[in-house]
Amino acid sequence: MMCRYYDTEWGLPIREEHGLFERLSLEGFQSGLSWSTILSKRENFRAAFAGFDPELVAEFTEDDVQRLLADAGIIRHRGKITATINNAQATLALRDSGGLSELIWSFKPAETPVPRSLEEVPTQSSESAALAKRLKAEGFRFVGPTTAFALMEAIGMVDTHVVGSHRRGSSGVYFTNQPA
Repeated sequence: MMCRYYDTEWGLPIREEHGLFERLSLEGFQSGLSWSTILSKRENFRAAFAGFDPELVAEFTEDDVQRLLADAGIIRHRGKITATINNAQATLALRDSGGLSELIWSFKPAETPVPRSLEEVPTQSSESAALAKRLKAEGFRFVGPTTAFALMEAIGMVDTHVVGSHRRGSSGVYFTNQPA
């Protein structure tokens, strides 16, 4: 499951609102947990959160929160659940000013990290800190610098594949910083 995800999805560019909202939501749920836990429950999350359609999730009520808290197929954390609903509302509010994609991708760094080992893979950056700060200013929750960096990795905004990996450069976003 993890290999399939990393080989076919992780690090490939996502620019549409729906995909970004799903990744942002799942990264928020992952906070403090392993990614494999979230990935193994992803289909349950999709079913529970109306396919991560921000228009539908934005309309969730306290009854929906109670339903989600009783759903053993997802992470039953009230703060993360209500943050996801809140973040759907914030996503819709951004449509008047360019949208979620424009906001997130405006923090793409000029250069991507060039880790030569797993120990060199960063967990945050000045850009992820700035993105988290801006998202919070726009009303988003559960979006700290580490979560923002994980999002940036997942959507191909930064390439943290280790130098020499068959996936290094596969996003097509960066063509520089590829050591010989």
